[in-house]
Amino acid sequence: MKTNGRSIKFVNRLKKLYRHANSLTKIAKFPLIKKWVEKQVRNDELIYLTKDKVIEINQEVEKPEDMILPSKIVEYFINKSNYHWIMNFCICREGADCKNYPKDLGCLFMGEAVLNINPKIGRLVSKEEALQHVNACREAGLVHTIGRNKLDSFWLGVGPENKLLTVCNCCECCCITQHVAKLGAKVRKVAHKMPGVVVKTTDKCKGCGLCQSVCIFNAIELIDEKAQINEECRGCGRCVDICPQKAIALTIEDEQSIQKSIGRIDELVDVI
Repeated sequence: MKTNGRSIKFVNRLKKLYRHANSLTKIAKFPLIKKWVEKQVRNDELIYLTKDKVIEINQEVEKPEDMILPSKIVEYFINKSNYHWIMNFCICREGADCKNYPKDLGCLFMGEAVLNINPKIGRLVSKEEALQHVNACREAGLVHTIGRNKLDSFWLGVGPENKLLTVCNCCECCCITQHVAKLGAKVRKVAHKMPGVVVKTTDKCKGCGLCQSVCIFNAIELIDEKAQINEECRGCGRCVDICPQKAIALTIEDEQSIQKSIGRIDELVDVI
């Protein structure tokens, strides 16, 4: 297992490089480079967790423990893992000089591999501190993605990949996902929505297009002046949150959605 992780100099160069993400994305579309990227991410998988507050709750549900809350997935792994590491910054928001969300709310990493991350870019924390961190991220309006991501293993300089669990706290304006999503279907398929998530527009839609501005995967089209959700939707719920007409409904129709998501992540990463 590699020790000490990446140097501060390396990380700072990455931040500066991220300012040119749009140009780098265009270069990455060249056939040979694109093929290499596809090979690197072939074993990766990330699940977009729907925002808790945008889910339409069945009115018959009276007990909070009966509700499907995606945040429970993150909490499950925080409670399961022996090692929790919080970054001092979000490398995407730092690199892009984000104006909309806190730059200091960085990724949460879990698993044995975090013991080799450079201590100058983050810190080991307790389960309680990890829970407080992800709660702060949700309150700030950030969206969790969770799973196995070789890109994180690379830039942190740690491994093996199946010993590093990523919980990224994403914004729609700076997250690297918006660039990765442009690299083709084989790369986009790394990111999944939770099982059973259904997002639909209703008759209240006025076709303002505001929902399109927060969709990283370009999953919303305006057809006959009405927003339509296509198969690229990852079910994050940003569009539900921002719609001024409350014209987008998000439901989770699979009662086993939480358990299935946990089971899949458990297959990908060993956080003990």
